[in-house]
Amino acid sequence: MRLSILLIYLAAFILTGCSNPVAQAQEIDQPVLPDLGVAPELTNDLWLNTAEPLRLADLRGKVVLIEMWTFGCINCKNVIPNLNDWHEKYSTEGLVIIGNHYPEFEYESDLDNLKQAVADLNIQYAVAEDNEGKTWQAYNNHFWPTLYLIDKNGHLRYTHIGEGKYDDTEAAILVLLDEAAKN
Repeated sequence: MRLSILLIYLAAFILTGCSNPVAQAQEIDQPVLPDLGVAPELTNDLWLNTAEPLRLADLRGKVVLIEMWTFGCINCKNVIPNLNDWHEKYSTEGLVIIGNHYPEFEYESDLDNLKQAVADLNIQYAVAEDNEGKTWQAYNNHFWPTLYLIDKNGHLRYTHIGEGKYDDTEAAILVLLDEAAKN
């Protein structure tokens, strides 16, 4: 009797463990991206790697990733290769990456130092100087680096503080690129 009950439990365990792994993986890989409200507009006047200032209102229909960073921050430097990679892979699909540079130290507020850092770090995407912290404050930001993903309708949908979770961030980018813009 005990052996038959044990066999039933074992069969149930095996069958449960053999459920559709593809469906389980899709559920895990598909991030939930709640609508966190309208993203604050960018008001920066000084930009690098772009011909003119970028405004979220002009970027409707595109997915925007904003990174709050400063070039003296090692964690920020460690995120840049992933940002360059995503820029290269997804800019033609509608991803716009913006590095919002808010200095922590005085030497980081010097424009020539910022230009040199952008060149040295081989940053390929647009960089906005935010020495007065207007964009930093509009996002109520407190940490370097912080990533914000904004959907095609201008709504904030994802944030990540610090390094890491690159696969999660890329999955969120892909979900937002696949979403249709609302008219």
